Amino acid sequence: MKKITGFLLNKIPRPLLIKASVLARPLIYQFFKGDQFFDPIDGKSYRKFLPYGYGKQRENALSPGTLSLERHRQMWLYLQNETEFFIKNTKVLHIAPEQEFLRKFKKMQNLDYISADLYSPIVDVKADILDLPFASQSFDVIFCNHVLEHIEDDSKAMSELYRVLKPGGWGILQVPMKNSLMKTYEDFTIKNPAERQKHFGQYDHVRWYGIDYFDRLRDAGFEVEINYYSQTFSDEEIKKYGLNRNEILPIVYKK
Repeated sequence: MKKITGFLLNKIPRPLLIKASVLARPLIYQFFKGDQFFDPIDGKSYRKFLPYGYGKQRENALSPGTLSLERHRQMWLYLQNETEFFIKNTKVLHIAPEQEFLRKFKKMQNLDYISADLYSPIVDVKADILDLPFASQSFDVIFCNHVLEHIEDDSKAMSELYRVLKPGGWGILQVPMKNSLMKTYEDFTIKNPAERQKHFGQYDHVRWYGIDYFDRLRDAGFEVEINYYSQTFSDEEIKKYGLNRNEILPIVYKK
């Protein structure tokens, strides 16, 4: 069963899974409801989370109700517990939005919420992150998660995000990282999807970020907070929420 579930989760794109989960949500909850795990995004408890991962799968990674992963739940908990995101009037730019986040954020009356992406059919604005069609200093908050690893000229993308962020603004810019790497591993001559999977962990990635990711963000102008937010929770809470203890939440600021 685990092998079948893992195969389906890894072969079917997450956007399609999320669309299907929205339609099947009542049935999904009835099948998985329990008291072992808790998804803070939908506020529901489950008897189990599902395995997920390209290649080697991570146990209890994927919430059945929202299809959120560890990084999504960590981000949600941070926003909920450490910011005024859910109550303060805020202008938000969300690049390549996660569908469950987009669905919830668009309903929030306190947000002036704009989603943008070059290819997604569900966003508000078709936009190239290398040349964003927004005036400088337009947004209070920017989210750009698991995007930069797809882009060869990531320094240009970071500079664009910095440009459109207001002074005093902040953002969350998650990327897949290997904390053991001091220097980012990238090789733009690798074009074959199978080789990219082998070298970078996913068929459409062009790098594995190392700890020098934060230097790249600083070079773009950001102040950076390297936040291990999951570690603020107890071992029991980490298990309950399905978090990754060593996952970094990269928070950026613009003076």
